[in-house]
Amino acid sequence: MNIKATIAVHGGAGSMGYFVNEEHRQRYLRGLINAVNAGLEAARRGNALDMVVEAVSVMEFDGSYDAGKGSVLNLFGEVEQDAGIMFGKDLSVGAVAAVRHVINTIRLARLVMEKTDHVLIVGDGAEELAKQFNLWVPSTELINENKINRYNSLIRSLRTRYERNTELARRFGLMGTVGAVALDRDGNLAAATSTGGTILKWPGRVGDSPLPGAGYWAENGVCAVSATGIGEFIIRAMASLRVANLVRDGVSIGDAVRQVVDYVTKLFGPGNIGLIAIDKVGNVVSAFNTEVMGRAWSREDMGRVVIAHFAADQFP
Repeated sequence: MNIKATIAVHGGAGSMGYFVNEEHRQRYLRGLINAVNAGLEAARRGNALDMVVEAVSVMEFDGSYDAGKGSVLNLFGEVEQDAGIMFGKDLSVGAVAAVRHVINTIRLARLVMEKTDHVLIVGDGAEELAKQFNLWVPSTELINENKINRYNSLIRSLRTRYERNTELARRFGLMGTVGAVALDRDGNLAAATSTGGTILKWPGRVGDSPLPGAGYWAENGVCAVSATGIGEFIIRAMASLRVANLVRDGVSIGDAVRQVVDYVTKLFGPGNIGLIAIDKVGNVVSAFNTEVMGRAWSREDMGRVVIAHFAADQFP
């Protein structure tokens, strides 16, 4: 079978309240196109793992998303990022959490996969690894005046500093986690997810993005999945692995993704999850129960990138 390299990306599921203005939304959508193109370029010289790393790296550097340069601030006004990556060929996984001084967190996660014996490294240990591989940056690269102003505004509006995170996320426009799934010419699948977390989260909180089975999953011959939304619900549902299990049992990738979103909605209500996925032959799908989810995809023989934002937009 002649397999064509295929990639899909998302920029987070949530509400329109995330966007400062229409210019911000359009920049966000252009970033998805740039990410897909970077992934396809990587396919020419590498594998599915390279594809998702390059795509996510573009979005981390963009600043329009809650990842990398755009990461939101936690309850104490700090950046704390999480990321995870998985290669379906051998189920290799690398992840980091509570990272404060890295822009390309997904590259740090790949280093955990390829340069250590571990799966997940957090906090100071992850920071030290970033320093050794020249990924560490000062806080000034991640915290700017706009973020500080928004943080101060949100802090003033809180009834208490101990308000529940899910309520905060919905009220302040949850969105911006980035992710990618890819299939390469050899049939390898990969998935990657990166986030700055939920705005005003408790310091040290870790969401679904670095956790295999929750925020991402990739398994050759089955599928690759990347999740976005409210991490506490995605973890409890093990959303990405749940999709893979359904596909392994013979459910189509489209039905599997929709079933998992419906399952999460039934358990926890709407407004908390979005998924993109690709199966072993390159079928790309998405589903979400939020107002919007930016997503884009392409295949190496298409010559264009398909982009969507609202539920009614055609995708793929």
